[in-house]
Amino acid sequence: MTKPQFSTIEVGDILPALTFPPINRTTLFLFGGASGDYNPIHIDIDFARKSGMPDVFAHGMLGMAYLGRLLTQWVDQRQIRSFSVRFSGITHLGNQITCTGRVVKKYEVDGKNFVKLELNSANQYGEIKILGDAVLAI
Repeated sequence: MTKPQFSTIEVGDILPALTFPPINRTTLFLFGGASGDYNPIHIDIDFARKSGMPDVFAHGMLGMAYLGRLLTQWVDQRQIRSFSVRFSGITHLGNQITCTGRVVKKYEVDGKNFVKLELNSANQYGEIKILGDAVLAI
């Protein structure tokens, strides 16, 4: 994939969407191991049910990691200057997450070029799970 050039980026440009396979128990178990987040709400159905949930659900940071992959498929990770999210909904088993981003600002500071992005992830039903933003050096 060709990396973006500041001269060709326009406000309103859409990043190439990134869709992941449906969330399953294996994904949650593996992410828990990779991240060190063994919160039982994400891997133990009995614990989840005792907590009032119908089943386990995805780690919020898994969704943020997916958005991070959206960014790094577009630019090198060293170009990310800020990246923040707001968790907006629970990602349940079977949800297939698609991450998208849109350029909302293009600017220069001290001779360096930047773009600001709005980010979101949504499931296959269009339900927003995470909203976020990022600033990238281009």
